[in-house]
Amino acid sequence: MSDLDHPAAPAAGRLIGRDRDLEFIRSHLNGSAVHGASLLLSGEAGIGKTALLDAVAAEARQLGTRVLRASGVQFEADIGYAGLNQLLVPLFDSFDLLDSAHRDALRVAVGIGSGPPPNRLLTSTAALMLLRRIADDTPLLIVVDDLPWLDRATTSVLGFVARRLIGSCISFLAASRVTSDSFFESSGLTEHRLQPLDEASSAELLHRTHPEMSLAVRRRVAAAAHGNPLALLELSAALEAEQRTAPTAVPSVLPLSERLQTLFAARVADLPEPSRELLLIAALEGTGDLAVIEAAGTGRAVIDDLEPAERDRLITISAPSRRLSFRHPLIGAAVVAQATAADRRRAHRALAAVLTDQPERRACHLGEAATGPDETVAGLLEQAALLRLARGDALGAVAALTRAAGLSPAPADESRRLAQAAYIGADSGGELADASRLLAGARRADPSAGESLYAAAAFALLLINKEGDIDTAHRLLVGAIETGGHGWDASDGALVEALFTLITLCWSSGDPQKWRPLFRALDRLTPGPPDLLWVCAQTVADPARTGHRALEALDALLADVGENATRVTRIGTCATYPERLADVREACQRLVEQGRAGTAPARRHLAALLHLCTDHYRTGRWDEAVHLASEGLVLCEQHGYRFFARKFQYVQALVAGARGDTETSTALSEEVVGWAVPRGAHGVQVLAFHTRALTALGAGDFEAAYRHATALGPPGTLPPYLPQAMAVTLDLVEAAIRTGRPAEAAAHAAAVRESAMADLAPRLAMLVLACEALTTPGDHAFDLFDQALRRAEPGAWPFDVARIRLFLGERLRRRRFTKEAREQLAQALRAFEKLGAAPWVARATAELRAGGPGASATAQPGKGALTAQEWEIATLAATGLTNKQIAERLFLSHRTIGTHLYQIYPKLGINSRAALRDALAGLDLDDAD
Repeated sequence: MSDLDHPAAPAAGRLIGRDRDLEFIRSHLNGSAVHGASLLLSGEAGIGKTALLDAVAAEARQLGTRVLRASGVQFEADIGYAGLNQLLVPLFDSFDLLDSAHRDALRVAVGIGSGPPPNRLLTSTAALMLLRRIADDTPLLIVVDDLPWLDRATTSVLGFVARRLIGSCISFLAASRVTSDSFFESSGLTEHRLQPLDEASSAELLHRTHPEMSLAVRRRVAAAAHGNPLALLELSAALEAEQRTAPTAVPSVLPLSERLQTLFAARVADLPEPSRELLLIAALEGTGDLAVIEAAGTGRAVIDDLEPAERDRLITISAPSRRLSFRHPLIGAAVVAQATAADRRRAHRALAAVLTDQPERRACHLGEAATGPDETVAGLLEQAALLRLARGDALGAVAALTRAAGLSPAPADESRRLAQAAYIGADSGGELADASRLLAGARRADPSAGESLYAAAAFALLLINKEGDIDTAHRLLVGAIETGGHGWDASDGALVEALFTLITLCWSSGDPQKWRPLFRALDRLTPGPPDLLWVCAQTVADPARTGHRALEALDALLADVGENATRVTRIGTCATYPERLADVREACQRLVEQGRAGTAPARRHLAALLHLCTDHYRTGRWDEAVHLASEGLVLCEQHGYRFFARKFQYVQALVAGARGDTETSTALSEEVVGWAVPRGAHGVQVLAFHTRALTALGAGDFEAAYRHATALGPPGTLPPYLPQAMAVTLDLVEAAIRTGRPAEAAAHAAAVRESAMADLAPRLAMLVLACEALTTPGDHAFDLFDQALRRAEPGAWPFDVARIRLFLGERLRRRRFTKEAREQLAQALRAFEKLGAAPWVARATAELRAGGPGASATAQPGKGALTAQEWEIATLAATGLTNKQIAERLFLSHRTIGTHLYQIYPKLGINSRAALRDALAGLDLDDAD
C-alpha cells in the first residue's frame, strides 16, 4: 500500500511544490562519480512520498534504468521475506547467475525453493550478489515504499544491501512515515524528510484541481490541510459544488486523521459491489500481485471491475509490473472495515486456495477464514509458527501460535499452543506481560491438565523476572520435566527448551543440589543430549572442574555460530566462562544492531549486549562496557527483564569500583543483593561479593576485601557450582596476604592450582600462576610472575596484567631490585591510567615514589629529608588510610607505622595527621619550582 499522492500532479505531469526535492534525489543518486547510492524519504502520511517515488522511477525508466519495486503491507508484516519476494519477482529467472549455495538460499527465502531456512547473512549476500550481477548489464533502481510495514527479514536484507552499493550501478530509494516505527536499520544512510507544501504550492494545487473554488474556501481548505497534498485534495473532493463556491456553506472541519478516514470509507462505499469485492481481496492479499488477485477473483474481469476504483483515484495499476497499489493505506483499511465478516472470510478462503505454494501465507489466510475450531488449520498455523521462529521471528511465531490455539478443537491442544506461545514470548520475544496473559489462557483452556513443559518453562522465566523465587520455579520445572510424557526423547523441542531454562535457574540458585536433576535428565536423553545443551551444562555449571571437557565441542560450535538469534546467544553463554567471547563478538554485535532496529527478539538483544559487556570489561574497553550496560538496563526496564538487569549492574559496579567510584559501586551492589536475596538467587548475589571485594582492594581496605571475597566460600576451597568464584581468586589471595593470613592465601592458591581452571582459558591460567607467585617465598616467585605475564598477548587483559605487574614491582622493590621494580611499576601505572583506575594509579604511584631514584634508604631531595619508606607511609596516611591498613599494604606492623609517623611529623613541620596532605602537596610544588 502507498500514499495517495498522485493527484498532486497536474495534467502536465509536474509535481507541484516538489522541484527541489526531485533535484535533491537526482543529485544524490546520480551526482556522484562513485556509483551506487541510497536515500531514505520520510514524511507524514499523504505528504507525497509515493508520488516522488513514482516520478523518480518513471524518469529512471526513460533513461534506460531497470526499476525493481516493493511495498510494505500490514497483512504480511509478519511473514518472513514477503517483501523480498515482491522485489525479486522479475529476477526469478536470473537466480542461476549465482553459485548453488547463494542461489538455493535465495530461492528458499523467497518461497520458490525448499530446504532448511538459510541464515540471514547468506540470504543478504545472495541478494546483493544477484543485484550487482544484473546491474553489470543494466543499471538498477530499487524503489521501496512503506518501509515500516515490510517484514523484519526483508528489512534486514535491504539494510544490508543499501549500505553496500558503492562501486555498483545500483541506486536504492525508499520511503517511510516519520511517525512509524521501522525494523529497517537506517544508520549510515542519508535521509531526506519531505516538508508540507508552502502556501503558494498549496494554492496552486487547489487551483489546478478545483479552479471553480472561491479564494476564501481555498484558504480554509489550505489552513485545515497544513500543506498535506492528500488532505488538500480529499477535503476539497468532499465538498459539494455549492460549498466550493460559497464559504458560508462550508462545514466545520474535523481533525485531519478522522476526516480522512471518514472520506475514505465514504468513497469506498460508493463503488460498485464487484469493485469492492476485488479491492477487499487486494487489501487482504497485501502485495498487490495482480496474478494472485485475478486467481482469487476467479470468473471476473478484474481490470474492468477495478476501473471505477482506478478512475476514482483510489488505486493505481501498473501494467509493466502487474501490480495494484492503494494510493493511501487508509483506503485499504476502509475497504476491510466496510466489508462484512462473511465477505472477509470469503476473500481469505479465495486467497488461501491460490497460495498453495506459500504455506505460511496460506495458513494465515485459512486461519482468518475459519469460523470455528479446525485442527487442520490450527496444525498449519503451528507449522508456520515454527518456520517463523527458525527465521528469528519470535513475535510472528507467537501470533501464529495464538491463532492456532484459538482454532484448536481439543482443550489440551489449545493449552499446549498457548503455553508454547507464552514460552517463546518470555524466552525470546521480550513480551513478558503478553506471555503472562497467554500462560493464564493456557491454564484456563485445560484446567485439568498438568503443567506442560512449555508452561512450566514460561512460568519459571516469569517468576525469576518478577517477584517469584528460584526454589519454586526450580521445583515446578523439575516436576514437569520428570513427569512429562516425552520419553526422554532428545528431539523433543519442549524438553530441550525446558532443560535450557533449568540451566538458568540452577546457575541463579548457586546451589549444587539444584544441578542434580539437570545432569540426571541429560544422562537419560536418548540418543544423547544435543551438543549445544551438553556444552552449556559443562561450561556454565561448574566450569572450573568440568568446562575443559567441553572445549573441543565448544570450538566446533563457535566455528558455525550462524544467524539464529537463540543459537548465537546460547553459544555466547557457553563461551563466557571459557573466555571465548571474542569468537562470538561479531555475531553479538549484529544482534545488538538488529535489536536496536527492532528486528531481533528483545531477550536475545539483551543477551548479546551482556556478552559484549563482559568481553569489553575483560579486554579493558571499560567505557564501551558501561555504555552497553546502560543500554541494557534501559531495555530491561522497558521489557521487565529484571534478571538481566542484575548482570548489567554487575558490569557497571566492577568498572565503578576499579575506578574508585565507591559510592556508585556500592549502590549497584546493594541493588543486586536486594534483588537476589528474597528470591534465593545466591548465584546472582555472589556477583555483588566480587564487586565489593574489588572495590575494597582498590581503596586499601584489605580486611573488608577479604571478608567479601571469602563470602563466596572459605579460603582453600574453590566453591563448586559458583563459576564467579574463578574471578575472585586473585582478590582473595591478595586480601589474605595483605591482612596477615599467608596460610589461607597459600591454601587458596593451591586449590585453584589443583582445579582445571588453568585449562579453561589463558587469562585464568595467568591468574592461577599469579596466585602461586604471591604465595611463594624467595626468588622462585619471580619465575612464576614471569610465567604468568607470558600468558598474556600484548594489550590483552590490561587490568589483570597491570595488577600482576604491580605485585611483581612491589616484590622486586622490597628485594632492592630497584631498576626492575620501576620498569614493572611504570608499565602498571600506564595501564591503570589508561583505564581510569584511580585507586590503582595511586597504589602504583606510591610504590614508584617509595622506590625513589636510588637506594630506598636515601633521603629524597626536596622531601624534607624523608626516606623513601617514610615518604610512602606519609602518602598513604594522607589518603585517609589507618595505621592498620597501611601496615597491611606494606607488610609491616601497625606499631612500626605509628613510629614512622611520629618521626615524619617534625620533618614536615606539622604535628597532626590532618596536616599531612597539605604538607606533601607543598613539597611537590617546591620540587616543581
